[in-house]
Amino acid sequence: MSYKIALRSFKTLSYVGGYKKIRERHLKTHCAAVIGVGYMVYKQQQTNQAEMKEIMQFKNYMAEPITPVNQLEKNRDDMKTQMELMIMRIQAEFCRALEKEEDEDAKFRVDRWTRKEGGGGITCVLQDGRVFEKAGVNISVVSGKLPPAAAQQMRTRGKNFDGKELPFFAAGVSAVIHPRNPMVPTIHFNYRYFEVQDKNGVQWWFGGGTDLTPYYLNEEDAVHFHLTLKHACDAHDKSYYSRFKKWCDDYFTITHRGERRGVGGIFFDDVDQPDQQSAFSFVTSCAEAVIPSYIPLVQKHKDDPYGYHERQWQLLRRGRYVEFNLIYDRGTKFGLFTPEARYESILMSLPLNAKWEYMHEPTANSPEHKLMSVLKEPRDWLQLDQTHARTS
Repeated sequence: MSYKIALRSFKTLSYVGGYKKIRERHLKTHCAAVIGVGYMVYKQQQTNQAEMKEIMQFKNYMAEPITPVNQLEKNRDDMKTQMELMIMRIQAEFCRALEKEEDEDAKFRVDRWTRKEGGGGITCVLQDGRVFEKAGVNISVVSGKLPPAAAQQMRTRGKNFDGKELPFFAAGVSAVIHPRNPMVPTIHFNYRYFEVQDKNGVQWWFGGGTDLTPYYLNEEDAVHFHLTLKHACDAHDKSYYSRFKKWCDDYFTITHRGERRGVGGIFFDDVDQPDQQSAFSFVTSCAEAVIPSYIPLVQKHKDDPYGYHERQWQLLRRGRYVEFNLIYDRGTKFGLFTPEARYESILMSLPLNAKWEYMHEPTANSPEHKLMSVLKEPRDWLQLDQTHARTS
């Protein structure tokens, strides 16, 4: 195909006004022209493929996009379009990967919703499966005026907006998977894009992350999970993994209990460097790393044996998950502060079952105690600090 296009383009060159001059040139010049046209065609095809990567996925999504298709096609270069199509694709790929691990009759319920102020979302929930007790994978594409409470929350972390009327756009994909078997960890991921317009123009940034919450510690699983995320980060900046791993450990802290929610992963916010397209490419790589980081762990442990004791411990740890999400999670707070918020989708992250037990303490040297020691003292799973010390 590329050869035919190049040949046709060269023939066109041969018939323009400068045909005689071109014909009289040395053969090398003709060859250079062919190579040049061929290279331009190749680069253009690459660009077209990159632009159409998400557009061509329409038939595979869980539902119709929130933004009308004709509007998306007209604005292919707009970051709002690129982000919406990316999160639609990630949602569909992850939902189908999860369904493959389930019994045939366990499928996601797809709920497409809209909001009067602007935009909407697609909530996909699978409940009471044999493998997944509750699995939720959401996308939201919303716009409107930034609520004062949400604007204040952003100002507390350094965002400066000039003006009272603050039009905003936000698009993101978010998932929380609560497995039935306590030997399979819970995973959470969220990748999002914001635009806020004030008197000085548009401010934009990306945020997100992926983290793992096991009920029983498997060090091999934790290493696999972190290594997969590191590979995604390293493709863009070698410093990202270490920075965002620490950020994750610090963010997912249940402060009133002095423990982390899980074994971490990566987390970042307010990413607006080095440029918009590079930042988007980085976020896309992280989102695409979710399936290879998690599905092998599901396949490895979904049929592991467990009993009543392990189930009760799982329910207690889910109680901690609820505490973090309702008290500390910024995404949950932003959703609850947004006018016409859809609470069913916002609270999708909560488990189907959880438990609180007064003054519970795991037995010393037990598997449960082993997990708690890591939750209180985050570990360098890839031993990067030791490697750095040896090479310094």
